[in-house]
Amino acid sequence: MPLTINITRDFDQMSKVAADLVERDILEKQAVQENYVLGLATGNSPTGLYKHLAKSFNSGRIDSGKIRTFNLDEYVGLPGADPQQRILDRRSYAFFMIAEFFGLLYKKFPETNLPPAALIDQDSLISALNESPEQYELLGDGSGQSVLLKDNVSGFLRMVKKEILEAYEQKIEQAGGIDLQVIGVGGRGHVAFHESGIPFKKSRMMLVKLDDNTIVNAVADGNFSSLDKCPLYAVSMGVELVYQAKTVLLLANGPRKKDPVAESLLGPVSCKVPISYSQNYSASGGRMIYVLDEQAAQGILDNAQVLEAKGYSLVDKRSEKCCRVEDLTFTRNSKNNMLG
Repeated sequence: MPLTINITRDFDQMSKVAADLVERDILEKQAVQENYVLGLATGNSPTGLYKHLAKSFNSGRIDSGKIRTFNLDEYVGLPGADPQQRILDRRSYAFFMIAEFFGLLYKKFPETNLPPAALIDQDSLISALNESPEQYELLGDGSGQSVLLKDNVSGFLRMVKKEILEAYEQKIEQAGGIDLQVIGVGGRGHVAFHESGIPFKKSRMMLVKLDDNTIVNAVADGNFSSLDKCPLYAVSMGVELVYQAKTVLLLANGPRKKDPVAESLLGPVSCKVPISYSQNYSASGGRMIYVLDEQAAQGILDNAQVLEAKGYSLVDKRSEKCCRVEDLTFTRNSKNNMLG
């Protein structure tokens, strides 16, 4: 399938175009299959998409009762004495999803899933890693690395491998795989917490030691007050698992995304820019869709002929009318402000 790149004016139009694509895919698949599996991401980029989708679900255009969701990732190391406290921390991705999407729905999804990273106490994890270096290897040539737990792992690390990493991947498989996966773009072209430099191979469900750049950006974005308050690890889908979805929808807005977006399409496929795997995915028959605002697209707009020569389809939607995300209003249903 050709890789399609939609160019939009701004965040508002990017959100609406993406929501229309997701809604159309859901309607098409729900017409021929019982349930639909939607992969979700966190971060600023998909927040407008989620508001549009919530409106579609609440109006009855799409049946939320037949949707199962899986999120890409979750932090390890959020504050809290137990898993429940860590999940309810306002910086958790579980909290984000309730605030930005799940809590907007009048009729909640029958099942929502996030990697159960809150079950991992970060201090216990660090102790186990320090005590048993023979039970894992670090993959990646940057400060962000995948902690690959070996088959004969034991103790606390075995719990992480079996009950968190493998169990989450198995649950996705039992659901029939993901129909459409929403992804964003990290500052160095990473997807979820598949950090720059982590190899593509052996990157399905991963325990990740976070890149220094990721930690700095988390503080700069106001998510954490200081570097020493930011989590050091995360549980995340890796590229090998993300790009098994039937459709991958990539959102990017703002000037900070310009360079990694351009590198992912114009440069070689490289784990230095994990989203560049989009090229392999499309070449092997996957349905790859980019939806970019004008600022994030600037690097490829200057090279449109190169992209067209590669067989990619550019769709310029900037002249189309669109509503503002801030004009979408909701009456919250407190009964739905919890994970299914």
